[in-house]
Amino acid sequence: MAQPTGFMDYKRIENSNIPPLERITNFKEFHPKLDEEARRKQAARCMNCGVPMCGSALKLNGMVTGCPLHNFIPEWNDALYNGQFDMAAWRLLKTSSFPEFTGRVCPALCEKACNCGSPVVNEGPVTIHDNELFIIEKAFETGYMKPQIPAKRSGKKVAVVGSGPSGLAVADWLNRRGHSVTVFEREDKAGGLLMYGIPNMKLEKSIIERRVNLMKAEGVEFVFNADVGRSTSADHIFNEYDAVALCCGAKKARSLTAPGIESKGVMFAVDFLTSVTKCVISTSSALEQISMNPTNGQIAQMLQERYGIEVAGKNVVIVGGGDTGNDCCGSAIRLGASSVTQIEMLPCPPVERAVNNPWPQWPKTLKVDYGAEESIAKFGHDPRIYETTVKEVISQDGHITAVRTVEVEFKMIDGKRIMCEREGTEKTLPCELLLVAAGFTGCEEYVPNAFGVELGERGTVATGPSTPSTSSGTAGIGGYASSKAKIFTAGDMHRGQSLVVWAIAEGRECAKQIDEFLLK
Repeated sequence: MAQPTGFMDYKRIENSNIPPLERITNFKEFHPKLDEEARRKQAARCMNCGVPMCGSALKLNGMVTGCPLHNFIPEWNDALYNGQFDMAAWRLLKTSSFPEFTGRVCPALCEKACNCGSPVVNEGPVTIHDNELFIIEKAFETGYMKPQIPAKRSGKKVAVVGSGPSGLAVADWLNRRGHSVTVFEREDKAGGLLMYGIPNMKLEKSIIERRVNLMKAEGVEFVFNADVGRSTSADHIFNEYDAVALCCGAKKARSLTAPGIESKGVMFAVDFLTSVTKCVISTSSALEQISMNPTNGQIAQMLQERYGIEVAGKNVVIVGGGDTGNDCCGSAIRLGASSVTQIEMLPCPPVERAVNNPWPQWPKTLKVDYGAEESIAKFGHDPRIYETTVKEVISQDGHITAVRTVEVEFKMIDGKRIMCEREGTEKTLPCELLLVAAGFTGCEEYVPNAFGVELGERGTVATGPSTPSTSSGTAGIGGYASSKAKIFTAGDMHRGQSLVVWAIAEGRECAKQIDEFLLK
């Protein structure tokens, strides 16, 4: 145990936030870190519980609580408290492939299950998320994070298609096992949605580049601008490699069916975020030699010139109240939108836990994330409107000018949950840019089709149960094995749209099954 009375001696203190009106002037990360002494005190709050729910990833009443990576949280909190930073990093990296990613973008399932935050203790959960980030950044700062090159190679070759968090996790784990790994990525940089889906202010892209460079030094090969199934032959990869891992995500966005949705100025949220990040990177690179940082105006100008996306001075409406919608909100504000509105079909969550949502389940409660906080600070009101959807897109000369909305509610009709409009609730909102962040319906089919693997009902790559090898041609290990021999899958392409931490957990487990398959 770090300090037996730590949870009573020290109050929970999170990493701070730069004030909204200050941070929206740029696309930089905005969470200043606590100093070493203060962080060690936060680690002292960990009680080393007899049953550490934080790292258990238990399934309770159909909901998973705790860390999917099964991190040794009490162990590295104890090491952090005692100033044993190398020990803390060693224990953290035993279960977590990329703590520098999850320490920034994970919603911290671990903290929601922390015993210190239970109704019994009620002292506020340990700052596990921030402690994790401190440990890994300290490891990079001190030089602990050196390339770990395998002493011996197995002679087996593995292709990983997609370099998002699951693909990177597969590649990292198998490379450490001594297999030769090549990652094929259709974009010009590695990271998948880490790179081009999550905005720079949540995860600075240099952090991803740092990890990719470390993996390259350890022997992982990356091939960029390789769109497997289109510009790069799937048959060649299948014949050239001993195993293939499909980790392409679930990027098939859910569209709207409202009349006028084909108007100019309507686009999917992920495409918008990708374009914004590419402009942030391009503008930063162009100004690097003269030691300047790109202004929001320069980024907005490049966005318009390169992609035809106008944000400055425009009314932006976002359909979807999740993380992606929130990221669009924060990005639009930085790019000079004159107003931002977020539309969500579901009711507003309760402020406190409902009776049927007890600890340690994930709390289905109202939260004010950074985008909404920034909107409140700039425009004076919460951008979110609940129980509402877009009924019609209004355009002039083919370009969107407004959206007609209507309030909705869900009713059980003939045993089915049906969305119904509330009569007399239609409103018209000015809108020159409509961003659709309504979720995803599965993976893009052309990659699995190119490899000849089957898809399941959710539009993701189908996998079998854990069964012995059969003569049917399946890989035989199950879980992450596809319908075709030696082809596996992980991450969103396997489980559907989910969290970064789940993608990493899936990548690690998939890699273990590939390793078993290769060594049979």
